[in-house]
Amino acid sequence: MRERRIEGFLSKKEIQSIHESSLEVLSGTGVKITHPEIRSLLLEAGAKEGNDFALLFPPDLIEASLKKAPRSIDFMDLKGNRVKVKPGAPPLFWTGNAMFYLRGPERRELTRELYTEFCRVADHLPHLHAIVGTNLSDYPPSARDFVGFRAMAEYTQKHLRPVIFTPKGIEVILEMADVLLNGKSLKNHPIFSLGFTCVSPLRWSDSALEVFRVSSGYGIPLMINSEVISGATGPVTLAGSLVLANAEALSGVVIAQLLEPGRPVVFNLGFSHTFDMKVAETLTGAPEGGLLGAAGSAIAHFHHLPSASWMNTESKIPDAQAAYEKTLLGLLHGLGGVNLIWGIGNLESTLSLCPEQAIMDNEIAAGILRAFKGIEMDEERMALPLIKEMGQKGDYLSSEHTLRHFKNELRLTDLLSRERWTVWETAGKKELLEVAKERVKMLLNNPPIEHLSGSQREKLERIEKKGLERIT
Repeated sequence: MRERRIEGFLSKKEIQSIHESSLEVLSGTGVKITHPEIRSLLLEAGAKEGNDFALLFPPDLIEASLKKAPRSIDFMDLKGNRVKVKPGAPPLFWTGNAMFYLRGPERRELTRELYTEFCRVADHLPHLHAIVGTNLSDYPPSARDFVGFRAMAEYTQKHLRPVIFTPKGIEVILEMADVLLNGKSLKNHPIFSLGFTCVSPLRWSDSALEVFRVSSGYGIPLMINSEVISGATGPVTLAGSLVLANAEALSGVVIAQLLEPGRPVVFNLGFSHTFDMKVAETLTGAPEGGLLGAAGSAIAHFHHLPSASWMNTESKIPDAQAAYEKTLLGLLHGLGGVNLIWGIGNLESTLSLCPEQAIMDNEIAAGILRAFKGIEMDEERMALPLIKEMGQKGDYLSSEHTLRHFKNELRLTDLLSRERWTVWETAGKKELLEVAKERVKMLLNNPPIEHLSGSQREKLERIEKKGLERIT
């Protein structure tokens, strides 16, 4: 798929204005950092002490750090497929983390067994690139990251994105990654990535910075997130939220590059929320969130860095609201140039995972990718000789030109209903959710794909057991 230039959400002048305002925030107000080693590292690099543990970041430190960060990032899956992510490239779709699992009418706490079920379904989705780790209620919090990593690795061949609960979990995951790679270098084969979020407004937790520190030195791609809540933890105006979010993410880039110069980073302003003043809840599916994600992508591209966001919904079940909100945000983000779009299978403001929703989200992703591709223009596709030859004959279906191009020009689907009423009625008048449920059932009735050797499975189990023993 060809790359494209993204325009329309912010002008270059507006982005420059946001960036200059963020630099003023960083150099005058600063970011609160209490991690002793990171504070020392920043002070040695030129940061100044501010009030209440805040550190002030001079503009030249910001610019020097941005220059160290690579402009593109390689992500690899467990099949060995490699994809390069950079500004202008087509979007990739990832799942998201959660606490609950919805299949049918029952909402349950997410367990390892339910998560592996979701992974088995997700592994078959052609437009899904990565599986994100999540909260497994049947394990201690300090083990949920590496236990989830093993589940992902065993039941999917996608790129792996564990959610880290403690820095110790990274050490266990690094051992597991070595088993999966069979001695190959993680830096050259980035099968997993990491990330952490700044605590808005303008504060990095010690645990987040320890994750940055412990995971440095391996070339692991790092997603640096700002999750400003417009009207609650940041200005209610979208422009003000972008100034704050840009400042927070820039401080994370500086820290990452001081710990490991040249570490690949994803500049993520797309997890920003808005606050609904009527129900007093933060939102992930509001149209303003779509604008923040698209604008955040433009700012990331201004910095020559890949971007991220999520397509999510406040709906509790796979319904019309979920379809509306996820399509709206996904399309805004996809056409806005976001590189990594989270949320495949998510419901309830990212609190729940649902395999049926993942099936339908995969279809939404396919449509977004087709929209991103746009209309390809050349003499062959303009078909002027064919139009002249056909004249008033409506027989394009039989032409060789149609045969050559229909698969690339027209997106086919085996999920959506496109047949006539009588055919649909004869087949049982099935709604989309019913079709998705049947697809999930079919996938789970098939045996899991065995992509790991018996030796690899045994080693992963031993590493997990040893990790569990260390925390009990």
